[in-house]
Amino acid sequence: MINPSEISQVLKQELENINSKVAFEEVGTVLETGDGVAHVYGLDNVGANELVEFENGVKGVAMNLEESNVGVVLLNDVDKVTENMTVRRTGEIASIPVGEGLLGRVINILGEPIDGRGPISGDLIRLPLERKAPGVIYRQPVKQPLQTGIKAIDSMVPIGRGQRELIIGDRQIGKTAIAIDTIINQRKAYEAGKPVYCIYVAIGQKASSIAALVDTLRKNGALDYTVVVAATASESAAMRYFAPFAGVAIGEYFRDTGRDALIVYDDLSKQAVAYREVSLILKRPSGREAYPGDIFYLHSRLLERAAKIIDNQEVASQMNDLPEVLKPVM
Repeated sequence: MINPSEISQVLKQELENINSKVAFEEVGTVLETGDGVAHVYGLDNVGANELVEFENGVKGVAMNLEESNVGVVLLNDVDKVTENMTVRRTGEIASIPVGEGLLGRVINILGEPIDGRGPISGDLIRLPLERKAPGVIYRQPVKQPLQTGIKAIDSMVPIGRGQRELIIGDRQIGKTAIAIDTIINQRKAYEAGKPVYCIYVAIGQKASSIAALVDTLRKNGALDYTVVVAATASESAAMRYFAPFAGVAIGEYFRDTGRDALIVYDDLSKQAVAYREVSLILKRPSGREAYPGDIFYLHSRLLERAAKIIDNQEVASQMNDLPEVLKPVM
């Protein structure tokens, strides 16, 4: 026989555990999808470059904010998004988790390890993929050399910290070899306790080529101070487009915490092709007037983020767009 007092006791407990707070979540619907881009209706307040998530866990970035819909570029599993799927805002701008645990690892542009060595260890903070370059007030003159370890280059080409350098030439003449040798040659600085942290960004290369390259770095002991960001040829155009931005966000983490970093983009031609692909699918203007300008802007806003900022940490902490998590506690 059920005791009425027991029923009232159970009801009382249930009522106490009820969470009556209303959670508001902005969701949209996929109108059409194809070629790694989804057009979404209903995300009226979504921000530019905001990360959105589809009901099956696929992530995308809102790139085109139009009057009637939002053009979202899909980052992973592009073929798993179909019409009428629901999409929700995450409320955060596209970003990557960065920290000391990335050293020695191969990651994709979402910060996920793809080297089969388990999750990334240590504390991680999120830094935005797109960020304003440091203003001229915060930049130091390029006066400290970066030794590549290749005598012909070090004796003839003055490469300094805070400088951008273009390696240009035909196919198969050793452009990548110069970059990889430079990373390997930073081993002495690392052993001397003055490390130059290296980030190698592989854009649109075969997975087998990247695996061979990582093996070369491992054999030469260079992985201790190196992060490899990979967007292979088989991945979506959006992943190849965002890869250099993920790399530079990791470089900025080392720079803004008072250390030196060397970043290699291999290669930016493939990023330009990926951006062009995304751009045309999003129906952006495609004439002769658009192409040189938009590719120049794509690469200039990326490369300007490389800088040697002023040594005075107090001034550096006031730097434009320095994320709150990196600001020192006064």
